[in-house]
Amino acid sequence: MARRTSTFWYLFSKFLFWITGWRLGSVVPPTIKQGMMIAAPHTSNWDFLFARAAFFLMDVDVKVTIKKEWTTIPVLGALVRSLGGLAVDRSRNNSLVDGMVQLFKQREELVILITPEGTRSYQPKWRKGFYHAALGAGVPIMLGYLDYKKKEAGVGPVFWPTGDYEKDVEEIKAYYRTKTGRFPEKGVR
Repeated sequence: MARRTSTFWYLFSKFLFWITGWRLGSVVPPTIKQGMMIAAPHTSNWDFLFARAAFFLMDVDVKVTIKKEWTTIPVLGALVRSLGGLAVDRSRNNSLVDGMVQLFKQREELVILITPEGTRSYQPKWRKGFYHAALGAGVPIMLGYLDYKKKEAGVGPVFWPTGDYEKDVEEIKAYYRTKTGRFPEKGVR
């Protein structure tokens, strides 16, 4: 099967991991074609660079929701789209969760990356949109991680939401408590 990741981004990612001493851990199971990918702990601007590189190395076409305007700017828009930018129209009064559910219904293969903390600072309460989008679309939640202590990027267990948000998110957070962010004091507690 042909690689989906461009040769440029694949080689760039290999070089980045080599020069920084990072390695790839477990990857997305090949049987999973759709899902919400959450990334935690999110404590640094560097997280996007290492996470994006990891998904290029995994050959997973991860999408990141971004304002539609960022994808239409000449040259910059092409770069944003090549990095996985998925245009979302926030000018209309619409639900991002409903929009993501529709995107899953329209595509056979789609992985959307979300940082549930919504900030690089410590956040005890996570945003619930990722959970409700996965539940509404009937797709799993994949636990993407960056562990700065081990210099490892990967994907943990695949989690199927049960509808009990509080119970499920506590189980998810328990997994992330085993991962160290770039700034540990801002990580999952």
